[in-house]
Amino acid sequence: MSLPNKKILVVDDDHKIVDLAKMYLEKDGYRVMAAYDGRAALELARREHPALIVLDLLLPEMDGRDVCRALRAESNVPIIMLTARTEDADKLVGLELGADDYITKPCNFRELVARVRAVLRRTSARENEPTEAIAVGDLTIDFTAHEVRLEDRVVELTPAEFELLAFFARSPGRTWTRAQILDQVFGESYEGYERSVDVHIKNLRRKIETDPQNPRYIQTVFGVGYKFRRRDDEN
Repeated sequence: MSLPNKKILVVDDDHKIVDLAKMYLEKDGYRVMAAYDGRAALELARREHPALIVLDLLLPEMDGRDVCRALRAESNVPIIMLTARTEDADKLVGLELGADDYITKPCNFRELVARVRAVLRRTSARENEPTEAIAVGDLTIDFTAHEVRLEDRVVELTPAEFELLAFFARSPGRTWTRAQILDQVFGESYEGYERSVDVHIKNLRRKIETDPQNPRYIQTVFGVGYKFRRRDDEN
């Protein structure tokens, strides 16, 4: 079930893809805006503040990568990247730039709608989150405010990054495999594979670690996966 009246911005230079995405999303209850090049998309996103953006990777006027970079510099709006490329390295491009999910073309539009629902649900649903903040070292995760602070500075995270950090922080010291993280954090509708987890963690470490190469908070357990440090662990 969709979140009623949520505005979705669909960006692709292929008018047929935009029209079909618009039809499927509107049928599910969303309000859909469209843009056909990168500059128009960025202007529309800044003016209309959509709840989510479906963004093609290759666009005229301004490339989708540059649009994503510009948006991430000023907003945490959820982004689902569209790409016609199928190689693993190309699939990771959007995640490296801070996208929350991706889908490859040709699109299965029912799957696109499911993906939009899932990302918005992760962004909006807080019923099961603890109300207290968790503080470890200089890092504070405030579940009520949906805010992360490093010392006195607010850390701007994407919705996917916040969900991932919150997931780790709830089970300090427990080691999770990549497959478990994909299942627990992103769910079955996520078209991810295990390397996607590494990209999200790499992006997260850049923002919360003083030295991302020697992380204090999200630690690698070689040959297994990742864990979040306990409060009483040595710095």
